[in-house]
Amino acid sequence: MHLSPDQIVYWQYGFLKLNGTIAFTWALMLVLTVGSALVTRRLSMDLNRSRWQNLLEIVVTGIEKQIEDVGLRHPEKYIGFVGTLFLFIALASLCTIIPGFQPPTASLSTTAALALCVLVAVPMFGIEEQGLVGYLKSYAEPTVIMLPFNIISELSRTLALAVRLFGNMMSGTMILAILLTITPFIFPIVMSALGLLTGMVQAYIFSILAGVYIASATRARRPKFTPATAPS
Repeated sequence: MHLSPDQIVYWQYGFLKLNGTIAFTWALMLVLTVGSALVTRRLSMDLNRSRWQNLLEIVVTGIEKQIEDVGLRHPEKYIGFVGTLFLFIALASLCTIIPGFQPPTASLSTTAALALCVLVAVPMFGIEEQGLVGYLKSYAEPTVIMLPFNIISELSRTLALAVRLFGNMMSGTMILAILLTITPFIFPIVMSALGLLTGMVQAYIFSILAGVYIASATRARRPKFTPATAPS
């Protein structure tokens, strides 16, 4: 059993390599793309809807509610990014029940790429909401002394996102590999079920943290309070 999909090499030519991380990542993206196309090709506006459309609406409504709860006023603007992050990580965990499948999130390269996506998306949404000058000013708040600390916090939280997701997914795979060698078959099955739950929790935490970071970057500046003049 491989502890990381990076160890699975399907094809290699010189420094070019097709490993399990790349293959499983593209497989998940293909499943998400084809699945969404099949579910949304015949959407119904009346009460007579398919089960897949009902499931899709439940998922979308739930994600929008969570995005709104973290402080983003227009969740439909961010659901494409935050929702995709959640679905990708959740599907990677659910597919572990397929024999031979290794979740790409068990590779540090995948979790780092997801964290870098958040690092790029946060200033993009922030600039769109506040403008370039307004967003850059937020790095010098409350004083310009905080500028280097705010920049360091941006980088450190990106690293924390990557390491947290990688550590939790990798630890589950490692524990399962150890149990397969020292315990009966029933215990790895229980740990696999627990790993599914852990993967869903990690998908929720990662997407919620991404939403919180975006909400912090897009926070609207409140106008200064001006006392009302008494009528003459």
